[in-house]
Amino acid sequence: MVGAFKTSLLFIVEAIATFIPIHLYLQKLRGRLQLRAHSLPTNHILCLLMESNSDTSLHLHLLLLSSLTRCQCGLIKGHLVNIDNYFNKVFSSFNPEFSPGNRIIDCFPNCFSFHLFSKSKDQHFKLHIQQLDNLAIESSNTPSNTFVVIDASVKNNIAFSITYVHIHNKPIIKTLYHASNITSTEAEFFTIRCGINQATHLHSISKIIIVIDLIHIAKKIFDPSSHSLQKYVAFILKDLRVFFPCHQENIIKFWECPSQSK
Repeated sequence: MVGAFKTSLLFIVEAIATFIPIHLYLQKLRGRLQLRAHSLPTNHILCLLMESNSDTSLHLHLLLLSSLTRCQCGLIKGHLVNIDNYFNKVFSSFNPEFSPGNRIIDCFPNCFSFHLFSKSKDQHFKLHIQQLDNLAIESSNTPSNTFVVIDASVKNNIAFSITYVHIHNKPIIKTLYHASNITSTEAEFFTIRCGINQATHLHSISKIIIVIDLIHIAKKIFDPSSHSLQKYVAFILKDLRVFFPCHQENIIKFWECPSQSK
């Protein structure tokens, strides 16, 4: 019902199995941990160890984390240090790329677009494929354009990701990646990351066209909500944040194309 092992979308499998998404489950565990730590008595040994901003009227514990050396802190259990960091705001609540007002969708809302094909009518599908052909021809004749085709699949628990980067009057750059124990969604997203990284580092490129079969995955790059692929998103946004401001005409377009039509 959900397809071969490691080939189905993770959120679909989780929904059918009635499992809470892993990133929400981790948030739940973190919240419980913080709640339990906050509910401890003020004179509890853990509170005395963690409270870096404690009341000066209280006697400071000899093993207060803020007073330990780096070597001593390395011997302390990681979760205890994490709770202390969370209490005292050592880490920022948001990665700068995901902070409201500083996100790509806030700073460069007109620099990216998505082009989907219609599954309902054959005529629209043929028109969509013809437009892709025209874009490929245009890119081959325009030095400032680059045409990137990406695809990924998982077979026997091995992910195969491939990117083709075509630039005017230059050989096609083909890059193949292998990975194990990852889902097809992760493999596809990793391929997007590699394709964008290659394209944004090319000289004198102002227009990047990404051809992909699972365009809903590409949309997650600009999704401000929390999801499990944000570790890849941060790297992609870092490249785009450098690429977009270089010139006012710099854009990236995502075109959907089923695998059998590539």
